[in-house]
Amino acid sequence: MEKTEQVREFGGWLKRYTHKSEACHCDMTFSIYLPPELSKNGLSKNGLDNQAAETAKVPVLYYLSGLTCTDDNVRTKAGAQRYAAEHNIALVMPDTSPRGDGVHDDPDRYDLGMGAGFYVNATQSPWAPHYSMFNYVTQELPDLIEANFPVTDVRSICGHSMGGHGAMIAALKNPGRYQSVSAFAPIANPVNCAWGEGCFGAYLGSNKATWKDWDSVCLLETGAECPPLLVDQGGSDNFLEQQLSFPALNQVCSSRGLDATLRLQDHYDHSYHFIASFIGEHFTFHAKHLKT
Repeated sequence: MEKTEQVREFGGWLKRYTHKSEACHCDMTFSIYLPPELSKNGLSKNGLDNQAAETAKVPVLYYLSGLTCTDDNVRTKAGAQRYAAEHNIALVMPDTSPRGDGVHDDPDRYDLGMGAGFYVNATQSPWAPHYSMFNYVTQELPDLIEANFPVTDVRSICGHSMGGHGAMIAALKNPGRYQSVSAFAPIANPVNCAWGEGCFGAYLGSNKATWKDWDSVCLLETGAECPPLLVDQGGSDNFLEQQLSFPALNQVCSSRGLDATLRLQDHYDHSYHFIASFIGEHFTFHAKHLKT
């Protein structure tokens, strides 16, 4: 790993790294916030990593961003680091897709290619060589984080929009790996919306039956195990009716009697103003399960 940035925040350290990814076959970027307790128990005060620090470890919340975003959006707009510091939780924020020379892209579309990895493992050319975001965020990145930072293997996951979809399928396809999952305005039923159809058709091929393996509503309908779930959806979200399938998600969670809280928040939109308004409650939710 190469550290490219570190900033003091709320008594802890916000850092940014690049590394070579075996899953995506390119350089990937992630940010990590390490809470202040680690400065007292293992990390030097100037924020340098201490590989031998074993006196304190903290659980991890992974946050997956949405279409067109990078790791920079959440770390500068959501106010999440304040709550990570309060709850003594590390916060890991990966990029949304592979990038760089040789990585295929569609420059004419914002919702396909770089910035739109959709957290699936692509099977179709020319996407398959690089677009294995599911393996990256659920396997390679956690292994890297747990090997190089003073954190435990106790994890939860959260995301927004495309990242909300990614967080939910990460939890549903990996029973027991995450203590809890939450989402802001997730693309919950991508097989039935334009964003999902466009990306799934490109990444996964024309056989729509295979798409259901990457769809939260479809996975829940077929009995997938789900950890405790919290979803917030803005009532004035421009994408609510056409892209997000909040009613379908609500129905399947209710019909199965899941440990799920789904909230429609009046007048909130799809932006980081919405996320910043409720991110503290999501940290409280995850902290309860991470520390049980």
